Amino acid sequence: MTTDTADAPQASLSGRLAELESRLLAGDRRALARVLSWVESGDERGREMLRALYPRSGRARTIGLTGSPGAGKSTVTNELAKSFRARGQTVGIVAIDPSSPYTMGAILGDRVRMTELYSDEGVFIRSLASRGALGGLSAATQDVVHILDAYGKDVILIETVGAGQDEVDIAGAAQTTILVNTPNMGDEVQTLKAGIMEIADVLAVNKSDLPGADRMVSALKALLSLNPDRGWDPPVVRIVGTKGEGIDKLTEACDSHFEELQSSGKLKAAELARARQQITSLARANVLNRMRTKTGEQRLADLSEAVASRRADPHSAAAAWLADS
Repeated sequence: MTTDTADAPQASLSGRLAELESRLLAGDRRALARVLSWVESGDERGREMLRALYPRSGRARTIGLTGSPGAGKSTVTNELAKSFRARGQTVGIVAIDPSSPYTMGAILGDRVRMTELYSDEGVFIRSLASRGALGGLSAATQDVVHILDAYGKDVILIETVGAGQDEVDIAGAAQTTILVNTPNMGDEVQTLKAGIMEIADVLAVNKSDLPGADRMVSALKALLSLNPDRGWDPPVVRIVGTKGEGIDKLTEACDSHFEELQSSGKLKAAELARARQQITSLARANVLNRMRTKTGEQRLADLSEAVASRRADPHSAAAAWLADS
């Protein structure tokens, strides 16, 4: 008789992993760092730890920050972390960085703008390489968030890579999404084109001490007025990240959105949507990984030759590759 995996009890960990789990839950940062490394690299030990720790997650608030490169997302993330710490809340930061095309490592992994937070025991920063992932998030992002949640962080800030208009995966990973804009960078035009506006719960105009900030604020408000039936009116908050100006208002805007999710009953629906998105994303990745064996790659090469020479169409070739894998 088969047992549904979703209903099966959590598998017990081996002694060494169980000890690491205990250390992590006791607040050991080195244990946390090791588990996160396993999770990011796809190590089976990371999956075992995730299975054991996942039931302890679901408590932390998650806030995503997205926007164009150069908008100042790292600076805003840094200031938001300080704002939550001033309240006595612990913070986890998951920063997605561009990948080196040679090593696939995070190019900006030093997080130079967040150095002042490293000495704060209440903050844990983890840089993840995007590894070529579309949508602005690394494939391991949500797993890392679950681990930080289980570790006990009150607030988890997720900073995307800054890929542009297609960077919408953050809406499926965070409860509240902040879109960071800046004046005089062509953002008005980008915003008018971007579906990314549809995922923003809070709009931040960074570097608002520069000329053009008023125009940017007006453009954003005008755009928001075109979608009045959304149910939540995203506030437009002017900030100057490098000076910490307006960060308290940005934090309050995030609080208001979270309170709206709770009072409207949308928090549970959003959690279900996030679970569905992660399951389908992982299933897609697992299928592709199974297909990319040595035999599968050879079959792909043969099918590619058939498509390129017009002996087969792409849809038929894709179905054949899937059927043979």
